[in-house]
Amino acid sequence: MARPQVLVLGGNFAGLGAAQKIREYAGDAVDITVIDRKAYLDYIPNIPLEIFEGRDPAVTMHMDLVDALARDDIKFRQAEVLGLDIDARQVRVRPNEPPGAPEYRVGYDYLVIALGAKLAYDEIEGFAEHGHTVSDAFHANRLIEYLKNDYKGGPIAVGSDRFEQGRKGKPDWLPIALAACEGPPVEVSLSLAHWLEEHGKGGAKNITIFTPAELIAEDAGEEVVRQLLDAASKMGFGYMNNTQGIKRLTAEGVEFLDGRKLEAEISIVFPNWKPHDFLKGLPISDEVGFIITDMRMRNPDHPEIFACGDAAAITVPKLGAIGHQETEIVGKQIAKDVGRLPAERTDEPWMPEVICIGDMGGGRAFYIHSNSWFGGDTQVLKMGRLPYAQKVLYKEMFFRNHGKIPNWGLPVAKWTAEHLEI
Repeated sequence: MARPQVLVLGGNFAGLGAAQKIREYAGDAVDITVIDRKAYLDYIPNIPLEIFEGRDPAVTMHMDLVDALARDDIKFRQAEVLGLDIDARQVRVRPNEPPGAPEYRVGYDYLVIALGAKLAYDEIEGFAEHGHTVSDAFHANRLIEYLKNDYKGGPIAVGSDRFEQGRKGKPDWLPIALAACEGPPVEVSLSLAHWLEEHGKGGAKNITIFTPAELIAEDAGEEVVRQLLDAASKMGFGYMNNTQGIKRLTAEGVEFLDGRKLEAEISIVFPNWKPHDFLKGLPISDEVGFIITDMRMRNPDHPEIFACGDAAAITVPKLGAIGHQETEIVGKQIAKDVGRLPAERTDEPWMPEVICIGDMGGGRAFYIHSNSWFGGDTQVLKMGRLPYAQKVLYKEMFFRNHGKIPNWGLPVAKWTAEHLEI
């Protein structure tokens, strides 16, 4: 009999991780194909660290995707995903290298949607003329070139636009977040302050951090945020909360939906995270287009369809560590279906955890471990050289092992970060 065909849409952290976990747990019981519009993985979490330490993330933060997948006998097809025909169990795609190809249909027995999200910079008025960010190599290099060559020493604003989260199919225990993920603005603010000091261009006093929410990084927990804000205040950072979102960016700074303005020579912003347009209106999607799943990452009405990473409605905040936890679940669930794992190993209860390591500059970083956003009682914040070493070493291990992190990797990292002081 033909083996079940598993089709994974997306090849960044969630897509690569899901494909590898499915192969690890299901073995040769399935055929796996990954479809992505690009043939490399963007290692996004370390982009700020790279530019502030003088490296080009276009060189250092790209990992070949085709070779990584081939090592596990996983096929790769470079194409743009155009749409889904759920009843026919087919995905519409168009090869995108070179341009001009027709549309094709690819069938599946299992579908894993791991396409991430659209970063809606194009919906922020004035971003192209007056905005900066660090979510990819292009924008990160654009920012560091401005800082090196054009920055006049004026005020800098760093913060998030309003996140539009769907409510359909959302579990009662999952709060509504006003920002998609605020680890990046905290990280950028801290590491930028160190860079400014190191280059004689200012420091923390130049920077104001803003958030649409009552608390920045609210998913980290009130105690962690209190400690972060106390440390930031002592360092000289400004802070503005409850902005409700960005109205527009101008040459003078940021205008917010609550009517306030923040003067800024440089506005470093993180946008609303939106689902890809073709996911909107599908019976598997919430009202904004994120994929509805249960805690086993399956769509309740179409259990052959999974979602993980930022494309999943349940992934709030949009955080890589949560996506990593979800890929483990996807791999085990498909392995259960094909008879490679028993239910007692695959259906264990899961509580998401926020795990975040952010660069602070000068060889130091912060480490956050919390599940309070999801109803737990864990809130841990550490700052020092050990989290920085972990951030760098995790990236090195990821690249060296072609995207695979040993199952003991994260537990060991958590234990050392929380029990050792360096």
